[in-house]
Amino acid sequence: MQIAEEYFEGLKKAYAERCGDKWTEFMSVAHGASDKDISLLQEKFPDTPESLIWLLKHVDGTYHREYAGRKRCLYFLGSKLKEYPYYLLSAEQMARHAGIPAGIDEIIDGEFGDRDKRLINDSRKGKWLHFSDCMNNGGTSQLFIDFSPSDSGKYGQIVMYVHDPDEVSVIANSFDEYLKMLIDYGFDFIMED
Repeated sequence: MQIAEEYFEGLKKAYAERCGDKWTEFMSVAHGASDKDISLLQEKFPDTPESLIWLLKHVDGTYHREYAGRKRCLYFLGSKLKEYPYYLLSAEQMARHAGIPAGIDEIIDGEFGDRDKRLINDSRKGKWLHFSDCMNNGGTSQLFIDFSPSDSGKYGQIVMYVHDPDEVSVIANSFDEYLKMLIDYGFDFIMED
């Protein structure tokens, strides 16, 4: 899992340079997903990228996730919206979602907003793995792995939903490409406290 390891080490370094001990404090109590939760996720999404599984085995969610008896938060991901942080959902949270969420379905079905043509136009056929919410609990933006692309899309492409104005677009052709994009952006979503 070279890209996942590179991402993890780069994130750790960005936190050390910009936020002091925040990473160390979080990781001192965080743990990876249980085998049971990983199995449940892979049962629901058999093609879950190995790099995402690798990350989940090291940290099982970063949004109000209970570790050591206390809820904790840590920005873990970003997007094409530079300097805008996202949380990693836990394996159990990811396993709970398998379709296109309400609200986004209306964009996919062409009722309003802009839909990338690499996405299907029938939300009932959508199989998306919801893996990340933006810093305000996903109200503004969410990230998905798309296992049901249109003929012009790529299986496993990364989809970003942005609210106001409502838009759904592909931001990377794969999860590994997505992690590489964040590395290339220099982990710009990690800012000094």
